[in-house]
Amino acid sequence: MVAISLYLCLTLLIFLVAIKLIVKTRTTQPKHLPPSPPSLPIIGHLHIIKKPLHRTFHALSQKYGQIFSLKFGSQLVVIVSSPSAVEECFTKNDIVLADRPPLLLGKHIAYNNTTLSQSSYGDHWRNLRRISTLEIFSSSRLNKFLGIRRDEMKHLLRNLSRNSCHGFAKVELQSMLSEMTFNTIMRMVAGKRYYRYGEDVKDEEEARQFRRILKESTRLGGASNPAEFVPILRWMDYGGLEKKLKSLFKWTDEILQALVDEKRRKEEKGNTMIDHLLSLQKSQPDYYTDQIIKGLILVSALNSASSLIEKTRKSSGITMPKAMPLEAMCKARPIMHKFLSQRMMQNYIILEASSSAFAFF
Repeated sequence: MVAISLYLCLTLLIFLVAIKLIVKTRTTQPKHLPPSPPSLPIIGHLHIIKKPLHRTFHALSQKYGQIFSLKFGSQLVVIVSSPSAVEECFTKNDIVLADRPPLLLGKHIAYNNTTLSQSSYGDHWRNLRRISTLEIFSSSRLNKFLGIRRDEMKHLLRNLSRNSCHGFAKVELQSMLSEMTFNTIMRMVAGKRYYRYGEDVKDEEEARQFRRILKESTRLGGASNPAEFVPILRWMDYGGLEKKLKSLFKWTDEILQALVDEKRRKEEKGNTMIDHLLSLQKSQPDYYTDQIIKGLILVSALNSASSLIEKTRKSSGITMPKAMPLEAMCKARPIMHKFLSQRMMQNYIILEASSSAFAFF
């Protein structure tokens, strides 16, 4: 009986919302929008969106032109498929279209949409971009971290050589590449090295928390959220995504604040990203608050690590430019064996191995 009552209440609520939207659509002044196919109340054009998306958009562009509009629930979207129109939008008028919609992820993870990746275009975003470009990711500062990148690569190669010292062996690269990426970024950010490539972890609990944050950030950051398009689902917290994001933010904020406080207590002149941001905080304490610093760390470090680790999840996602010519040489080796003498092949293998080793540094 209770279930039937809830079902009737939900049906009535949806009906009332649909009536309100229909009345609002008819009474609202028409906007100068690109052509659009007929839409349904509440869901808009979500019912016609099918995978692969590029084919769906191509079919719609053949009927409605190279610029058309769609409604993803309550969100209006303009599809641009003409090269000249894309240039007009994102080159000549890029500032007009540089704003970002407020999303649930930005509200709960990106400090209420105040980080570089989620902030709306304006003075705050321009200042964050200037800091990132000139202060944090400038060529001179990145060159100072060259030794860290080389050191982590050497650790990885040394570990690989230990695994193959007694002959050929299968190697699980996913965890090794993840550890190398995470170590590199965390050494640049906080001067800490967590993973030892199979050896004991220095701060096991802290490393475990970081691993959990990265895993959850990757999973929740890429999760689809229908509530962004249908507001009624957000009121009900459809899928429990908002609750999970709040919990994730609590973990992340505690970890980042601990890193900042640890550096502040040491009062040592270091070369990490946090050290540099704390020095800026001393000169401009009103702007470089802990929240701004944590937001910059979150964007430049944790999110980068999360995306890089996710790309290594599948072998097809690993992008290694030097692997392509090496793969081509491996495929060509049987043919070369057929036509070259054994002595020439030995010289070629030595030369190939030397070239590959030098290519990493």
